[in-house]
Amino acid sequence: MTLDFLNPVIGADMAAVDALLRDSLRSDVVLIRRVADYIIGGGGKRLRPALLLLAASACGYRGRDHHTLAAAIEMIHTATLLHDDVVDVSQMRRGLATANAEFGNAAPVLVGDFLYSRTFQLMVSVGRMRVLAILANATNLIAEGEVMQLMHTGDAALDERAYFEVIERKTAKLFEAAGRLGAVLGEASPAAEDALARYGMHLGSAFQIMDDVLDYSGDAAHIGKNLGDDLAEGKMTLPLIRAIAVGTPEEASVIRHAVSGGGLTDFAPVMATLQRTGALDYARERAQAEAAAAASCVRALPHSPAADGLLQLSTFAAQRSY
Repeated sequence: MTLDFLNPVIGADMAAVDALLRDSLRSDVVLIRRVADYIIGGGGKRLRPALLLLAASACGYRGRDHHTLAAAIEMIHTATLLHDDVVDVSQMRRGLATANAEFGNAAPVLVGDFLYSRTFQLMVSVGRMRVLAILANATNLIAEGEVMQLMHTGDAALDERAYFEVIERKTAKLFEAAGRLGAVLGEASPAAEDALARYGMHLGSAFQIMDDVLDYSGDAAHIGKNLGDDLAEGKMTLPLIRAIAVGTPEEASVIRHAVSGGGLTDFAPVMATLQRTGALDYARERAQAEAAAAASCVRALPHSPAADGLLQLSTFAAQRSY
């Protein structure tokens, strides 16, 4: 499943967002331009800005501030990726060498800071205190989620409750903010605003769970990163949590050893355990449940191409292969 279904609905808006991104990342500092061009030029699904654009359109917004805020949302996301890759010592993202692999660690960290500060400028340009509050709160919670994930690196005792607490902050919170901002721009009712925010939270959770599934079951060329990266980084994700919960003591021991330091040397036995326990199917079902919850949040919206796009986007989140 691809995202082509969005082109007739927000294709022109996404092109405007991409143009704004490139314009906003101009700098007299050569290294900033090089790293920013490298990251933005690497593409990406642009799901968070797409969600904001769809939500704004579904709420009847007619203006240009949705382009500004969609670009701001994508900049926040990109900054977190830059910092994540340095922390995780990642080597590949979106089929390319990561910025830290290409430029070293210092430049991506500092360019990530530049992206955050440029985001603040975009946020202020909209001139709405409510927008500032939503994005400031989201950015703070995302940072907390990143630190929580770091604290749990190599922690094979992480359970489902703690896993969902991490992904709701680290990933889903920015999706939630995108949905809420679209509703705020469209001056939606409080009920519709809350519904779009909850849609974003469920959508982001479905997206992250599928990311964790694809780390063990995807095609490296298709998903744009190496299989087993999460295991190599000591991340305890939902498939591993499920396998420990339902597997034999021996299988649980294999996973604990891999997460605590064995990494990719244990990849084959970990994969065998995930397959035997049905842990990947379980995680997919949880992603599908989150996607269904997202869809239920927006079914009450007035019928429109944008509202239909939100429903299709929830399906994509849980059925994607990249």
